[in-house]
Amino acid sequence: MKNLKFIPPLMTVMFAVQPFLAKADVTIKIGQVSPLTGELSHIGKDDENGVRLAIEDLNTKKLRIGGQPVTFVLDSQDDAADPKTAVTVAQKLVDDRVAGVVGHANSGTSIPASKIYSDAGIPMITESATNPKLTAQGYKNVFRMVANDVRQGTVIGTYLVKDLKATKIAIVDDRTAYGQGLADEVEKAVKASGGTVVAREYGTDKTTNWMAVLTTLKSHVPDGIVFTGGDTQAAAFVQQAQKLGLKAKLIAGDEACTPQFIKLAGAAMNSGTYCTLAGVPPSKMPQGDAFFKRYQQRFGVPVQLYAPYAYDAVMSMAGAMQAADSVDPKVYLPKLRNLALDGVTGPIKFDENGDIRNGAITVRQFGQGDWHDASVVR
Repeated sequence: MKNLKFIPPLMTVMFAVQPFLAKADVTIKIGQVSPLTGELSHIGKDDENGVRLAIEDLNTKKLRIGGQPVTFVLDSQDDAADPKTAVTVAQKLVDDRVAGVVGHANSGTSIPASKIYSDAGIPMITESATNPKLTAQGYKNVFRMVANDVRQGTVIGTYLVKDLKATKIAIVDDRTAYGQGLADEVEKAVKASGGTVVAREYGTDKTTNWMAVLTTLKSHVPDGIVFTGGDTQAAAFVQQAQKLGLKAKLIAGDEACTPQFIKLAGAAMNSGTYCTLAGVPPSKMPQGDAFFKRYQQRFGVPVQLYAPYAYDAVMSMAGAMQAADSVDPKVYLPKLRNLALDGVTGPIKFDENGDIRNGAITVRQFGQGDWHDASVVR
C-alpha cells in the first residue's frame, strides 16, 4: 500500500467547473499610424484620439462577433511623417496581428506602407491621405475617407480664379507626395479656369525661411498664391509675406487648415487667407456638433482636422466585421468594400478604387480669429 500514490480529484473538479466558466472576450487590435512626434504631431494626435474615442464607444456596446464577446484595443504607432519609418511600423502592425489599420495620415507615408498591408491582406483606411496614387495602385484592401487631391486641387484652382477673381497665380509646395501632388492638380485647374501660373516654387516640409521664395514671387506680382504644405510652414510663409509687403489672396491646402495655423501666424492672418478641407465642416456633419463637443470633453482640446474621419474609419471596420460575423480581415474585407454606413461625417460608401463616394471639399476663410465656411463643393 505504501507504494500507492493518492491522486486528488483535481482534474475531475476542473472539468466539472469548465463548462460554467464565462467565455473570455476576443481581443481585436486596431492599428493606428500617424505622426505623433515632430511638427505634425498635433494632427497625428488628433487622428489617434479619433480612433481611441471610437474604440471606447465600441467597447461600451459589448458586441458579439462570431458568437464571441469582443473587446477592441488600440495599437498606435508613430511614423513621424517619414516614409521609411512608415514601412517599419507597418510591418510591426502586421506582426502584431492587427485586424485593420486606420492611417497613415500622410500621403508620403501611406503609399509605401500600403504594400505591406496589401501583402498581409489587412484592411487599411486612411482618414486624410489625399494623393490619388494611393488608391490607384490596385490594392483591394486600401480605402480613403475623404476626397482626393484631384478633387481638392480642382476646387482650389477654380475657386481662386472664378470666385476670388485672381488671374496671376503663384504656387508653392513642400515637395512631399502630398504637397507636390496637390500643387500639380492646382496648376491644372488654374489653367483650365483661364488663370495664369506666373511662378511655381517649393521648399521642404522642414523649411522655416521662405524669404528667397517670397522675393521671387513678389517679382511676378501675383494676385493669388496657393501654398500646399503643413500649418507650421504655412504660418511662417504668411508672416514673411507680410514683412515683404506681398499682397495677394492665399489659399492653403488641407494640411494647413487647422487652428494651429491661425495660432502660429498671429497678426499675419487676414480676410484674404483661405484654406481647404478635404471633407465637410462640422455644421454639415449629421452628428458633427455632438462629436466635436464629446471630443473636447474627452481630450480637453478641440478637433484639429480629421479626428471625425478617423473615428468613422474604425466604425466602418467594426460594421464590416459585424456584417461578416468575423474578425478575420480576409473574411470581413469584402463587406468593407460594399459597406453602407451612416457615420459621424455622413454617408460612408466606397467606390471600386476604395475612395469615398461623393467626397466633398470645403473652402474656409479666415475672419474674427477663426476659420469660417465659405463654400462646400461636392
